[in-house]
Amino acid sequence: MQEKLNQTEKDFKQDLTTKSGFDLKVKYLGRKNGLVTNLMKELATMNEADKKQWGPEINRLKKNVEEALEKMTTGEKQTDGSFDETLPGLELQTGTLHPITQITQELSNYFTAMGFMVLDGPEVESEFFNFEALNVPAWHPAREMQDTIWTEQPGVLLRTQTSPVQIRSMLKYGAPLYAVAPGRVFRYEATDNRHDHTFYQLEGLVVDENISVANMNAFLKLLVEKIVGDKIKMRIRPGYFPFVEPGVEVDVECAVCHGKGCGLCKGTGWVESIGAGMVHPQVLAYGKIDPKKYSGFAFGVGLNRLAQLKFGFEDTRMIHQNDLRFLKQF
Repeated sequence: MQEKLNQTEKDFKQDLTTKSGFDLKVKYLGRKNGLVTNLMKELATMNEADKKQWGPEINRLKKNVEEALEKMTTGEKQTDGSFDETLPGLELQTGTLHPITQITQELSNYFTAMGFMVLDGPEVESEFFNFEALNVPAWHPAREMQDTIWTEQPGVLLRTQTSPVQIRSMLKYGAPLYAVAPGRVFRYEATDNRHDHTFYQLEGLVVDENISVANMNAFLKLLVEKIVGDKIKMRIRPGYFPFVEPGVEVDVECAVCHGKGCGLCKGTGWVESIGAGMVHPQVLAYGKIDPKKYSGFAFGVGLNRLAQLKFGFEDTRMIHQNDLRFLKQF
């Protein structure tokens, strides 16, 4: 018995430096197989003479173990004297918001202040909302422009754009309507410093009476100035999207090379940042809104591109790589 007591006490002192209080309690005081508990059970089977001899020793060991565990739970860590308890503790490291989160929150607050609703939509979408209701029927060649990730369920896919929220919001709220919808989208395509299979967009929709192209252009100018500042050059050029007519694309001067040419802007000095246009009458009709009474414009902002422009990093794939050397910069 003396050997068991000595070995248990020795093991406990060693475990104090490596194990947590919970693990120690289970190992030594656990109801079923705790080392000290087993000694107590063995004591119960002894004759009166052995109980008088070993009872005080086993109870002393149990008391020492309980007191040591109690000190651990109250923060008084057991040490061998080499640890200076008066030293200040380690400073907790606080994280920062991801660049995409920063952009999303900034834009959401901006649009909310302008009276827009901030909406959300499902990432697993139906073919109807992702294509058909946006004036892209099954035979339309524009479907080839988007490398869709389909699920095993027929007609169900990972949304290729946040535009389906346009239809959902029109069906739910009607007109007039001022709404934005930030979110994650997916496309089955090769990745490079400008493209990734998973990226982020912010969809915007304005539907009201007497909305014109002039309203849209003025709004896009304000949006770019808000995001990247009024000193950055921008240009609006024609663009094609099946759910708007006419359609435009907004290019912003590259924030990495400042127009000189680099990998981000493919040597052009410009980065395509916003797609927009006047909402197609057929899309309004799918949303149960009278296209003869109402008009509007829609815009889609690539949040990955905006983050690159705002923070000046060249490779969009860094957004999903969880590299702390990259993320700590923000």
